[in-house]
Amino acid sequence: MKNIKLIYSINFDKIARSPKDIIYIIFHYTGMTSEKKAIERLTDKKSKVSSHYFIKKNGTIFYMVPEKFVAWHAGVSCWKNRKNLNNKSIGIEIQNSGHKNKYESFSIKQIKSLLLLTKILKKKYNIKSKNFLGHSDISPERKKDPGEKFPWKYLAKHKIGIWYDLPKKDRTLRGIEVSKKNKKLFLLYLKKIGYCFKNKYTNFATKAFQRRFRSKIINGKIDKECLEIAKNLIKRGLN
Repeated sequence: MKNIKLIYSINFDKIARSPKDIIYIIFHYTGMTSEKKAIERLTDKKSKVSSHYFIKKNGTIFYMVPEKFVAWHAGVSCWKNRKNLNNKSIGIEIQNSGHKNKYESFSIKQIKSLLLLTKILKKKYNIKSKNFLGHSDISPERKKDPGEKFPWKYLAKHKIGIWYDLPKKDRTLRGIEVSKKNKKLFLLYLKKIGYCFKNKYTNFATKAFQRRFRSKIINGKIDKECLEIAKNLIKRGLN
C-alpha cells in the first residue's frame, strides 16, 4: 500500500512468533483528541502500550510494530476462553476522540484505508471473517472501542467481520421483553459467539454485543431483537 509509513514503537515482546499464531485482528480507537499525542503515547516506552498499525484521520497508515512481534494493545482480554489475545492478534488503532471526549464518526478515508489493510492481512494470515473483533468484544467490562459508530455492517459486506441477516418480521422486536429462560439463552448465545464474562458482568457483555450488532440502543437490557440477532449470528457461523 502506498500510504503506509513507518513510525517505530519499541513497545513489544522481543521474541518473534510464528505466522500461524496470528488468528485475530483487533480494532481499537485511540480515545484521544490529539492525533499527535496518540501517536506519541503508542511510541513512548513509559506508556507500555502499542499497536501494529495506526490509521490517521486522513487515511494515512503508520506501521509501528512488525507483525511477527506481539504488540501491547489488547491488555486483559478473552475470546472463546482464549486469554491474553495480544499473543494471537494484530492490533489496529484508529484515531478517534472516543466516548470520553466527543466521539465522532470515523472518516471515509480511514475506513477505506482500514478495508484495504485488513484485506491484505486476512489473505496473508488466512484469518477467518469471524475473527475480526473490537476491543469491547474481548474486554467488555473495560472497553467501549471501537464503538457503535464503527462500520461493522459495511466491513462485513467485504468479509471483514460477520453480520446477521434477520427476516423483516424480526426487525420490529426491539424493546420487547423476554422471559428469564430466554435471557439465560441469550447469555448462552453470547458465550457461544465468543464473549467471556462472569455473572456480575452480564450487563457489560450485553452492551458490548449491542454496541457492535445493535447500535441504536445500548442499554444492557436483553430484548427479543438481541435474542434473534444472537441466534442468527450463531446460525451464520459466529460460534
